[in-house]
Amino acid sequence: MGAVAVSWWGKLIGGAFGFMLGGPLGALLGGALGHQFDKGLRGMDQLGGRGPGPGDQARVQTAFFTASFAVMGHIAKADGRVSRDEISLAEAVMDRMRLSPEMRRTAIRLFHEGKGSGFDLDAVLDQFRREAHRRRHLLQMFLEIQLHAAYADGSIDAAERRILDRIRERLGFSRHEFEHLENLVKAARFFTGEGARPGAGAPPSRDRLAEAYKVLDVAESASDAEVKKAYRRLMNQHHPDKLVAKGLPEEMIELATEKSQEIRAAYDTVMESRGKK
Repeated sequence: MGAVAVSWWGKLIGGAFGFMLGGPLGALLGGALGHQFDKGLRGMDQLGGRGPGPGDQARVQTAFFTASFAVMGHIAKADGRVSRDEISLAEAVMDRMRLSPEMRRTAIRLFHEGKGSGFDLDAVLDQFRREAHRRRHLLQMFLEIQLHAAYADGSIDAAERRILDRIRERLGFSRHEFEHLENLVKAARFFTGEGARPGAGAPPSRDRLAEAYKVLDVAESASDAEVKKAYRRLMNQHHPDKLVAKGLPEEMIELATEKSQEIRAAYDTVMESRGKK
């Protein structure tokens, strides 16, 4: 675990009052961490709430971690039950984050908090947006994680889609932006894992090429310059180091790296089809 991760998590568990969020996110995290965290909240009150405010990196990382797993649980319960695939997806995210045992237990508890009947999605999203200081790329990564959760069982049902649409609206994304993020998530199967890249000298399959254009959010008639511009814009949005600097928990850097690899593979697919590789 990197130094930044140790900083935000270690200080949170240690009761550093400045990182206590308050509000719905603080209540969720307090419930997940238990009695020790409650003591920290009382201590914060005694200190008059002093400490880093919204936008501080460690505080944003805490908010991102809390909101991600709680909302993931809420989406999983949208259709009235939590499937094994949805639980596996949450566990897979935790595995890829290489969470410590203590962090993993907290993430699981947050997932269950999100499944509760009293979960206030709008309040959680509003506070998360404030804590993140509306950092667009960070909010986008959050939405992508929730889309991955919704697609855990292979498709999105009507109840899940309604929740995702609420998340989209609450975080300030247009329908076109959301559809593009959904294309990024659905296209992952074409650009990751075994056989992700076409064979040497072999033209990409028609389906793969169509998905590549969707990932880059350009038409097949786009010029090479337009394709390259779209590619660079997406790579900038998903640059792992930049996302961590904006408040993405360091443990989640692998998720951003995977997305960058998918975008690169999509770009390579398009350029290969044009004889540019």
